Amino acid sequence: MTLKQRLSKRQVTIGSWITIGNPIVAEIMARSGYDWLTIDMEHSAITLDIAQELIRIIELCGVSPLVRVGHNDPLLIKRVMDCGAHGVIVPMVNSAEEAQQAVASVRYPPQGFRGVGLARAQSYGTNFERYKAWNKEESIVIVQVEHIKAVENLEEIISQDGVDGFIIGPYDLSGSLGVPGQFDHPDVKAALDHVMQVSKQQDALAGFHVIPADPHSCKEKLDQGFKFISHSLDILLLGDQCRNAVSTIRKE
Repeated sequence: MTLKQRLSKRQVTIGSWITIGNPIVAEIMARSGYDWLTIDMEHSAITLDIAQELIRIIELCGVSPLVRVGHNDPLLIKRVMDCGAHGVIVPMVNSAEEAQQAVASVRYPPQGFRGVGLARAQSYGTNFERYKAWNKEESIVIVQVEHIKAVENLEEIISQDGVDGFIIGPYDLSGSLGVPGQFDHPDVKAALDHVMQVSKQQDALAGFHVIPADPHSCKEKLDQGFKFISHSLDILLLGDQCRNAVSTIRKE
């Protein structure tokens, strides 16, 4: 079953975030059992050529490569899709119109306005028709709900055709409420409660980027009803393991 099919069936999928632009890191993570991996082009130094190589490695390992683009930009979305990304995670989608733009940037006409080019995704020009059919049926668009405006407009955002689901960006959401990083603040909790209420009413695919590397934090979000879970990110997974190991060694 493809990732798109699993998302449409509201099955739980677990992924993680890549900010280190090294193919070995991508390969290690892709062989760790994740369902998908997101290459972050918003808060990293990863360039398009590096992203294409990471996409290739992840895909060869049998895992779905997604890209978190830096902006809801049709040109950037088109280019990462041409690199072979299976879909995009689009930041700061705060309205139905912005959600429509994200979808249209991924899809070819008549479903969207993405320009046609021949690159890696189209097997370098040898399989455009097959890719066109794949793009229509299997490409993925996840919008990020990371501003209080998105919370307020959530019902309209997730009802747009072509939006497969949403993922909460906890840091920016708390920042939009004037309490960055204060995830236990009453305003942040109230916003998240509203998100889950709307999500359940609409049977939407709800996702959450769990920042701590501790797997128990992911379990908490699963228990709350989130289905699209991002487990931390490469730098924290590496750093926490190193710090914990050194601390344990020094105590023994």
